[in-house]
Amino acid sequence: MSAAAAVVAAGALVVAGLGAHAGAAAGSSLKDLAEAKGIYFGTAMTQTDLGNASLTAVAGAQFDMVTPGNEMKWDTVEPSRGTYNFGPGDRIVSFATAHGMRVRGHNLVWHSQLPSWVSSLPTNQVQAAMESHITTTATHYKGQLYAWDVVNEPFNEDGSLRQDAFTAAMGTGYIADALRTAHAADPAAKLYLNDYNIEGIGAKSNAMYSLVQSLKSQGVPIDGVGFEAHFIVGQVPSTLTANLQRFAALGVDVAVTELDDRIQLPANSTALAQQATDYSNVVKACLAVSRCVGVSQWGVGDADSWIPSAFPGYGAATLYDNSYQPKPAFEATATALGGTPGTPTPTPTPTDPGGASCKVTDAVNTWNTGLTENITITNTGSTALAHWALAFTLPGGQAITSGWNATYSPTSGNVTATNVSYNGTLAAGASTTIGFQATHTGNAAAPAAFALNGAACSR
Repeated sequence: MSAAAAVVAAGALVVAGLGAHAGAAAGSSLKDLAEAKGIYFGTAMTQTDLGNASLTAVAGAQFDMVTPGNEMKWDTVEPSRGTYNFGPGDRIVSFATAHGMRVRGHNLVWHSQLPSWVSSLPTNQVQAAMESHITTTATHYKGQLYAWDVVNEPFNEDGSLRQDAFTAAMGTGYIADALRTAHAADPAAKLYLNDYNIEGIGAKSNAMYSLVQSLKSQGVPIDGVGFEAHFIVGQVPSTLTANLQRFAALGVDVAVTELDDRIQLPANSTALAQQATDYSNVVKACLAVSRCVGVSQWGVGDADSWIPSAFPGYGAATLYDNSYQPKPAFEATATALGGTPGTPTPTPTPTDPGGASCKVTDAVNTWNTGLTENITITNTGSTALAHWALAFTLPGGQAITSGWNATYSPTSGNVTATNVSYNGTLAAGASTTIGFQATHTGNAAAPAAFALNGAACSR
């Protein structure tokens, strides 16, 4: 895997606050406990997640770093050459900003989720396409992100470099070129290489180590290495701490970037207890290495985890169960971060006070197989919104064919309507009206619920 000034200011406050919560009490959130230790504790989210009030409440209350699951990958950002779509990524950044979280950009160059047009280019055009993609994307988010995974998953399991469009065109030099290009576009962002199965010492991590060593010797701008940490319960490498330390000794930061710990289903108490030990050991390994800057879980809870679809028969891989209630691994993680064992951590309510406060009214007009819906959004909070994204679920059989005053994606199922250029600012007490036309197959009902910037709206 797998407002700029306001964002910069928010990011600066978070950075300055690391270590400022040394007196964090038992029962504190993961992010407070982590910050008291000088690190972050993050999660991954997708734009679909923004419509799940239970998920966003946990995310906003417990995590202080967000990695977009898919929204900044090449196939989303530049699906056809020179045509860019930053809306999905912007929604994740908006949520993070509203909740005082920083963002890890993921990712700029990857062999997977790569549009076919890139692989179809003549080899003498690939470098220019790569540099253009990196420059345009990193420039768009300049000053808004903590870090970028510049090159993602460059190695095979035996430590050889993956053969893809980039190696075919540029050989091993594509990695250095990608890092230099990203640094030129956004000099303040931390630049990472990110991969899986490099957590313990072995052929693949040795290859990454040699690459980082070579890049450093050439003066290539590289700030960190991300260790994805997609583990199977009971199989956290015994060499994890030593491996993180040897990379740190090269003069780069290290981070656990995509942590989950999958269990063969159904999960029993023994497996959950081992998972708690695994999470605790990962956190302790990071804390033992001075240049380990943080840990991020891949997903918020078991209900939104990628594991069941990627590894049939496995699941229950995160700190939260399918109802977003904390599991034994949560308490073990909090304890490893300095919390007091056995002290309950408050469970956030679905309406997250850190998000927007809103009211939605809507009106539906229907005919045989079609409908129009007008939606009025009111900011009932005390502060203005610089951006907004309204999430809702269309009833089955409905599909949006056109819309006004917002951008709608996708056109069916879990939809997010995002502000356009002229109505992004929504003052306290102000309202804006959006709408769409859709087809239906018999169910012309309005969505049951709406969430603005991740917070549930009253009706």
